[in-house]
Amino acid sequence: MSSRPNLALIGATGAVGTVMRDIVSTREDIWGEIRLVASARSAGKVLRVRGEDVVVQALAPEVFDGIDVAIFDVPDEVSAEWVPIAAARGPVVIDKSGTFRMEPDVPLVVPEVNPLDARNRPRNIISTPNCTTLSMMAAMGALHAGFTLSELVVASYQAVSGAGVAGSARLYDEVEALAGDRSLGQVAGDVRGVLADKLPGESPFPAPIAFNVVPWAGSYKEGGWASEELKLRNESRKILGIPELKVSATCVRVPVITTHSLAVHARFEREITVADAHRVLEAAPSVVLMDDPAGGVFPTPLEVVGNDPTYVGRVRQAVDFPNTLDLFVCGDNLRKGAALNAAEIAELVASEK
Repeated sequence: MSSRPNLALIGATGAVGTVMRDIVSTREDIWGEIRLVASARSAGKVLRVRGEDVVVQALAPEVFDGIDVAIFDVPDEVSAEWVPIAAARGPVVIDKSGTFRMEPDVPLVVPEVNPLDARNRPRNIISTPNCTTLSMMAAMGALHAGFTLSELVVASYQAVSGAGVAGSARLYDEVEALAGDRSLGQVAGDVRGVLADKLPGESPFPAPIAFNVVPWAGSYKEGGWASEELKLRNESRKILGIPELKVSATCVRVPVITTHSLAVHARFEREITVADAHRVLEAAPSVVLMDDPAGGVFPTPLEVVGNDPTYVGRVRQAVDFPNTLDLFVCGDNLRKGAALNAAEIAELVASEK
């Protein structure tokens, strides 16, 4: 690499791509050229990055020439086709899709937890986890390092922006369609009926999201599991380096625009107290402890959105389970849950030169 490595952002016009442009514009400026890449329909748009106007280029093999690091934020099928093409042309590719996460020869990296894994990339590809997994991983990685995690039971409360721009738009549209009618939500099916009349198009969610919670995120998998639930299990095992970690998750979509929340029941091999957890979490560089429930202090999405750290509160000793803590975690799913983790990996790679 040159003294100022060149960076390409693929999917630069999407929701996460927008956050990524903000992140690389506000973090330490280590990059030479920053090349913005998107689909052919977005080519020619002019977007701001680092205070400069940059013309978006169409995705093509030649856009990777002269690039040292390429960050992909595109659908799985696009990554499956284009990530190998990019990696073969030289840059280290950091892919945010689910395509390569569980491939044994592709590292799955969270810099606070397993930074050394980023160096072992035989295919020139590094994968970054799902936003739900990332929302808790800095906190759980820090606790695991001190007390050896053995079991996780997680309930997620996932923001609609996890379903992309369409998810956020749908919640806003539903709220607008239902606003002002205080009779709604008191009879089964009344909200669904109003939305069917006022918003006849398809929704990214299988049920109304306004005034509601939906116990489903992702696609259907064998045994009645949702794909988001299995991602959390499998990715946690790989990142933490615990192949036999016992994990069970229920993923729920809630009417929040941005920031995922997770209720975590974590069992450890070593004895752990609330004071131990506080000490570890307070020392973790990307974790903010907000834990004074008697004083009304605990993390919520509205306090966390737009911030980079993982926020942790409601830390309790489980009454009926030894060596077990219950805690509540919030993380902005578009920042640390997506763009920031990829940017931090890119910085790790750039520091190797």
